Amino acid sequence: MPSEPAPSGTATRPTRIRFQIIALIFLITSLNYADRATFSIAGEAASTELGLSAVQTGFILSAFAWAYVLAQVPGGALLDRFGTKRVYVAAITFWSLCTALQGFVGWIPGLAAVTTLFVMRFLVGLAEAPSFPGNARLVAAWFPARERGTASAIFNSAQYFSLVAFAPLMGWLVHTFHWRAVFWVMGVLGIAAAAIFMAFIHGPDRHPSINQAELDLIREGGGEIAMERPSTAAAQPTFTWHNVRQLLANRMMLGIYLGQYCINVLTYFFVTWFPIYLVKERGLNIMEAGFAAAVPAVCGFIGGLAGGIVSDRILARTGSIDRARKVPLVLGMTLATLILGCVWVDAEWLVILLMSLAFFGKGVASLGWAVMADVAPRQLAGLSGGVFNMFGNTAGIVTPIVVGYIVAATGSFDLALAFVALHCVLTILAYTVVVGPIRRLELAA
Repeated sequence: MPSEPAPSGTATRPTRIRFQIIALIFLITSLNYADRATFSIAGEAASTELGLSAVQTGFILSAFAWAYVLAQVPGGALLDRFGTKRVYVAAITFWSLCTALQGFVGWIPGLAAVTTLFVMRFLVGLAEAPSFPGNARLVAAWFPARERGTASAIFNSAQYFSLVAFAPLMGWLVHTFHWRAVFWVMGVLGIAAAAIFMAFIHGPDRHPSINQAELDLIREGGGEIAMERPSTAAAQPTFTWHNVRQLLANRMMLGIYLGQYCINVLTYFFVTWFPIYLVKERGLNIMEAGFAAAVPAVCGFIGGLAGGIVSDRILARTGSIDRARKVPLVLGMTLATLILGCVWVDAEWLVILLMSLAFFGKGVASLGWAVMADVAPRQLAGLSGGVFNMFGNTAGIVTPIVVGYIVAATGSFDLALAFVALHCVLTILAYTVVVGPIRRLELAA
């Protein structure tokens, strides 16, 4: 049982446990995104061995998102009911086992590879559903409002760091051993991550190392320090159709949902088809593609951190959450439209440069989870995050399938890149025309 926080007055300077927490969330989320991208890296070799077409590959790449979207609202309600720690640990363990099992596809006679891969990736998506709403809950619990933009940007930027750290590793595993090794190695790493999460993640009011000064800093800044107490979470079930209707009937929330969907079109192109694009369209081998994919990922990571820091600084100077969140978002997505320039360039270094600029811009604009921390009703943190992530990750169903059909029909990625760029523009319209002023949603009785 965690010891009680130090009594007030025993330490004049706050501890900095919240930064250790966000660092651990960042690492877990990096692994989360790496598991999503396993088939993107192993896909070309696996497709050749298993005889998969481009359309079949597109459906397999989308399987994760079908389950991920469907499970968002139940996952958010489970977080509100049982607390983040228990739900998250179970999720990490299950998705890691399903990742490892993908390495055995094709070995069991009588089981179609396409069906088996689809089912396994579907189960990975089902298990990962509570992860981002869980991250948002932890940020709401551990961070005062003035630090949430940066904290949310840190865990959200893990999607880029993931490919920086793991794409070269997975490319090397395919090149040196076999595509199956990617799934086995990532599965083992996930089981280890679950044990680490279990040992070190606690709510602020239950952490053994936090002092009263840091607790007061978080509480006075608007942090929900008691959010992770199971008794509090269990007291009032949040998944009711009345609550869901209030979220879906609000124009501001619908604009935020639309914006997140459009941003994630770019995300899912990058984590599903981008390595395959580098191999098929640009002629790189899989190991070269793994390292090449890391360059835009580094830029996305830097942009993600920059967007959060700039947003919090604008908030500190102006006091306007609306301006603080929208200015980086609009500027970032404007830069992200440069992805369309890859249609007209031939040199590999120019393709990587344009992709890097696009993903830097997308990183700057990735403030959706900070916005959710600002607007979600306090009593519906998990449910609100689940609905938000459900809409956002519908892009994970649409994008891989649409790109697969485009590539199959045209033999080129040109229209696929135009499809992605169009959604960058739609993101800007969603936040500037639909959302209106960003403010916390108050629920009706």
